[in-house]
Parts: sequence; structure tokens; C-alpha cells
Amino acid sequence: MKIVFHKNFPVKLSVFLAFLCFFAANPAFCNTIIKEDILNALEQKYSDKSFKADFTQVSKLAALDITEKASGTALFSHPGKMRWKYLTPQLHEIITNGASLWIYRPEEKQVMHGDASQFFQSGAGGAFLSDISLIRKNFTITVKEVTANYVEIVLIAKRETKDISSIIIRISQKNSAIERVVTYNPYDDTTLFQFSNIQFKNIDPEIFEFQIPGGVDIIEMD
Repeated sequence: MKIVFHKNFPVKLSVFLAFLCFFAANPAFCNTIIKEDILNALEQKYSDKSFKADFTQVSKLAALDITEKASGTALFSHPGKMRWKYLTPQLHEIITNGASLWIYRPEEKQVMHGDASQFFQSGAGGAFLSDISLIRKNFTITVKEVTANYVEIVLIAKRETKDISSIIIRISQKNSAIERVVTYNPYDDTTLFQFSNIQFKNIDPEIFEFQIPGGVDIIEMD
């Protein structure tokens, strides 16, 4: 049996499907349909797209009982290009063109440089936001919650790393935009990103290149 939805059908169809699942003879089959509806809506929204957003970040280190907060702006472009500009609590940037990674700390006059693939494997660092295909490729996906305003899916890494064991993504029912991402690592540390002012637009590829300024220390990361 194959069910085909119109390409412009909103993710809010998930609410209707979830309601039907209460009365379904085969809930597992029904949940699969809901999951595919959500993933199809995400892929239609983000595949081959560029966008910018404001973000807030809350990181918690479980072993030390430490919580750190930050905020800034971020830009994403398919495939694998990102530029995170942290404005608080300390100005710094994380830039990748999909191949190279730069971490620039102007107040410390320092640039760290490395291979992007080593740092963003399995979707770490929000990599799936610049290549939505990584969700199906690198994770086992289940539906966590369906409400009138949002849906949440849980991503379990097929290959657990020290950075990522699972991710929870909250998606708007209104426009299929990713509003919140929570990442977990094997040590129970969490990082929560809340996105706002999301704007899909063309972004100059040069934004994702970084020219190292003079007078800074360059540290090569392994």
C-alpha cells in the first residue's frame, strides 16, 4: 500500500494522522506514515536551501552540573556550509565551507583550523541543518510527540560518537521550520538550540569562506 501526499501538503497532516492512529488496527504502520509525512515535509523545506536564523544556546555539562548560555546568528547553505556567529557571552565564530573548519576568537587573536568532516560527523554541531539528508542517513528516527503547534522526532545515531548519541528536533506545524534542537552525548551532556527569525534566502558562498586576518595565532586541529 502506498500513500502519496501532495508536495505542498503541510506537516499539520500529522495531527490528523495521529488522531486516526488511536483507532487504527496497526499503530506501528500508522506511526510509520506519520514519520514519513514529517520527514518529507522537512526535506521539502530544507533540501538544497540556504537560510539564516537567530539562535539561543543552552549547554549543560552533567558531570560538573554546569550550565552555559550563548546567543547569536547563524547561516546555513547546502551542502555542509555553516557560519555561527556568537555574540554573547563572548564574540567568536565557527565557519565551515563543507571541507575546512575555522574557529575564530578575535578577542584572543586566535584561529583554530581543521578538517570539517572530523568535527561534524554524525550530525554533530548542527551539521544536518546544512544537509537535511543526513537525518535519514545517520540516524534511526522515531516520532516523540505530535501537537497542534509542533511535532518532535527523536534521532538515535546509527554510529554513536563522543559528541552525539541522540537528537530531538522540534518542527513547527505552521511552516515545517525547525524551531528547536536538543543534542545529547554519551555522557548525558545536552546542548539546546532555539531558533527564531528564520529566513530562507540566497546566501553568497563566500560567506562560508574565511580569510585569516594578520596578527593572529593559528592552531591546527587534529
